[in-house]
Parts: sequence; structure tokens; C-alpha cells
Amino acid sequence: MAALAAVTLLALAGCATDEPAASPSGSASAAGSGTGDQSKFFVQADYDAELALLDTAPTGPADKPWEQVLNPTMVDTAKFKKAGPHKICFSNAALNNPWRQVGFKTMQAEVEAQRSRIKEFVHVDAEGKDQKQIADINDLLGKGCDALIVSPNTTATLTPAVEAACRAGLPVVVFDRGVDTDCPVTFINPIGGYGFGHVGAEFVSQQMKPGGKVLALRILPGVDVLETRWSAAKVAFDKAKVDVVGVEFTDGDPAKTKKIVDDYLQRYGTIDGIWMDAGAVAVAAVEAFQDAGKPVPPMNGEDQLDFLKIWKDRKLNAIAPTYPTYQWRTPIIAALRILDGQQVSNPWKLPQPTITRENLDNYLDPGMPPLHYAMCGCADLPGYPQRWK
Repeated sequence: MAALAAVTLLALAGCATDEPAASPSGSASAAGSGTGDQSKFFVQADYDAELALLDTAPTGPADKPWEQVLNPTMVDTAKFKKAGPHKICFSNAALNNPWRQVGFKTMQAEVEAQRSRIKEFVHVDAEGKDQKQIADINDLLGKGCDALIVSPNTTATLTPAVEAACRAGLPVVVFDRGVDTDCPVTFINPIGGYGFGHVGAEFVSQQMKPGGKVLALRILPGVDVLETRWSAAKVAFDKAKVDVVGVEFTDGDPAKTKKIVDDYLQRYGTIDGIWMDAGAVAVAAVEAFQDAGKPVPPMNGEDQLDFLKIWKDRKLNAIAPTYPTYQWRTPIIAALRILDGQQVSNPWKLPQPTITRENLDNYLDPGMPPLHYAMCGCADLPGYPQRWK
């Protein structure tokens, strides 16, 4: 996201924020200290490019956003062409939150839809542990994979393992989170963290009173897509001159989220805006305000259905930037195209829709469970809707 998109309880790999002092809940930054220094992950050119992509029309089938590309840059894959059916291997960072679980179900269904072309699909779950994922990738290199898909647990630490896979001659497809190497055939993700963070922070800044108090709720440090979400939000908040009274890590824990919000309400009496780098605990934040008898301020969440429902029911002033789970379909499609020797875009940038009050009803599906993500792009896949319930 939270989009992911939303990751919880991953191995922490290098906090990219500065911590001036303890905050009310004892985490990321001092109350009233503002946004602090910019993250080491921030790259101005990448930020500018992602914001430009927010207004870019995609290339590809209008009804299949998981096959669309923004500003495609095609690369040759002829050297990887081979006869099928194929063995596709997937090293997954984790299945430790609803966003990843919905996404993986979507990937499995895409594999089933392509069963005539895939003889075997091997999935290895790193359980949010860098060292396990490094070992997983090394092990897969000896398993006869025709293509390797990687969703890295953290960015810098997994880079050498991905480079080793590239050196082994495998076509490597990285998606969701990036690595610090350009050796994969393609890197697939939506517009990205800068776009997500900007959309949410711009909305919150514009909807709250000038100079109002913002509480930023983050999941954890060290993951590129989350760091860039905060980087873009920092730019927007600094420009709007809002008072960022805290930047707190929730670990994706609803109980911890409620305690953080309650601590800040007790300290300041009111909070005028909530920004989140992922929406998995958005409902917990809303409930904290309700439990305290306080109005819910302008906020952003994500496309998790429990948040969309409470947004609608409580008539919240909200927005939901997304990190669509339909991106989990694209690596399978990309791997098969590469093994066919077809050109693919690198990077493969997917559209990243935003849910607003005007289109909210289009994404509410009362037949799906609360932790389902509306942007799964899964309605045409085998097993829908039962697989996702």
C-alpha cells in the first residue's frame, strides 16, 4: 500500500527516518517536531516522474488495468524464449496481512487461468524475514525454474539475492517492492509510493484548517514503497505548512493504532488530519476518534472494504489512494510473455486509481469480506468470489 500498498510485522531493515525525541507512544518522532529530515529513499527525479504519471493515460486494454502500462519502455526478451509449458517460481516476502493475502489469491487464480501454459507453480513464503527470503531464492536457483518472480521483503537487503538470480541466467521479474539493481527483466508496480503519499497528503492538507495538527501513521521503516509514500507526504505537508505533531509506527496493529491516536488526542485535545502510509488500520484510527467522542478528521485510508464501508456509513471526509492488488496478476502474465520472447516494458508501471467520495459506491461490495481489497481485478478469474472469501 496500502496500498499496501500494507505490510505488517516485517523484519525491520534500517530506519530511514530521524528521531529527534520520544513521542507520546514512544515511537517515530517527537510530538510537534514537524516532518523531520527527508528520507534517504527520496529521489527528486523519481518523485517528479511519479506525480506526472498520475495524469498519464495508460496503454493497453481498457478493461484490464493489470495489463496496462504507463509510458511503456519496451525491452527485448528474445534470449529467454523457450518452449512450454513452464515452471514458474515465486519468492514472496510474506503473507502476513490482508493486502498480501488477497494479492496472492489473485496470483494463484491467474496461474489457474493460465494452466495450459504453466506446468508447475512454486511459491515460497519468506514470512517477513530477509534471511529466509535470501535462502529461499538461493534454493530456488537449483529447482529448475524457467522464470523467477520476486516480491522483496526489504529493498537493500534482498538486492544481492536478486542479482545472484540474474547471474544464474533466469529471467527475473520483481514486483510490488523494488531492489537496488536494474538486472531484472522488468520491475512491475503501480505508479508507486510517491503518488500514493502525495494524493493522501494533498487531500488532508486541503480539507483541514490552515496550520492544523496532522498525525501521520506509518507501518514500518525500510521498505521503499512505504518510505516514498512518507517522502511525498512530507513534501506536501511542508508546502502546506501544516503542523505534523507526530509520525508514529503502528506495526499494522489495530490496538497499537488506537492507543497512539488516543495518546495524541489526550495530549492535544484535537487532531485535525490523519495521514496513513497504508490503510490496513484505518478503521482502528476511525474507531479511536469515535471512542474518544471526537469528530473524525479528514483522512486517507486505502481500498480495504472495511474502511470503504465505515467511510460510507459514517459519511467521513476521506480519500483512498490505492496500491491495487490486481498487480499480483501482472508478474505471471509478464513471465509468460518473456518466455515467449515477447517484449515487455521495464519498468512496467500500472495505473493507480484513487477512490473518492464521488466514485466510492463503485467499489463497495457487500458480498465480499471486510478485509478484501476492492482493486483486486479478480472478478473474471477462476473461483471468484469464493476463493477470496
